[in-house]
Amino acid sequence: MTDSPAERITVYSDYVCPFCYLGRESLKRYQETRDEELAIDWHPFDLRSQKRRPDGSIDFSVDDGKDDDYYEQAKQGVRRLQDRYGVEMELEIATDIDSLPAQVVSYYVKQHYDNETWLAFDVGIFEALWQDGADIGDEDVLVELAEDAGVAGDEVRSALDDDGLFEEVREQFAEAQRHGVTGVPTFAYEGYAARGAVPPEQLERLVEGV
Repeated sequence: MTDSPAERITVYSDYVCPFCYLGRESLKRYQETRDEELAIDWHPFDLRSQKRRPDGSIDFSVDDGKDDDYYEQAKQGVRRLQDRYGVEMELEIATDIDSLPAQVVSYYVKQHYDNETWLAFDVGIFEALWQDGADIGDEDVLVELAEDAGVAGDEVRSALDDDGLFEEVREQFAEAQRHGVTGVPTFAYEGYAARGAVPPEQLERLVEGV
């Protein structure tokens, strides 16, 4: 079962979003300045929702309005934030990787394990993709990452075979949209929100109002 720390910040993110990875680095830096714990209440978001077929697979031929200029600007933004936060990344974008399997397993772990175990798995996914260039849509990769975090590999395989769990995660995507989340990362705290890989001082203002 999940634990209930006294204070949490809600984070909407998608593992294939480089700014979600960099935003988590910013959040980590802010967390380190605090005397009291600030835990993460993670909610999945699907950047590929417009491209998904009814069976959940991605139709890469669908035009989502993101052209070469868009991705070049995104890469430039990633490079700036890498320098700012001192983060090394193997990839700058991950357009050909599907994060849905990773989000499903992460959601399962969040529901059935304590926050420390979930966080270890969550960080492992981000690092596997952005630092190692691993395919986080691959079942064997997710099993290895889960086992490293203390989750049995058989549970991962069962989760990925559970159509009901996929439906729950799709409902999480829809719920995020109902809450007005249109892009990630989005950080939310007590009715206020900040979008993007904002600096630690902006997260401090969001949470502490200073």
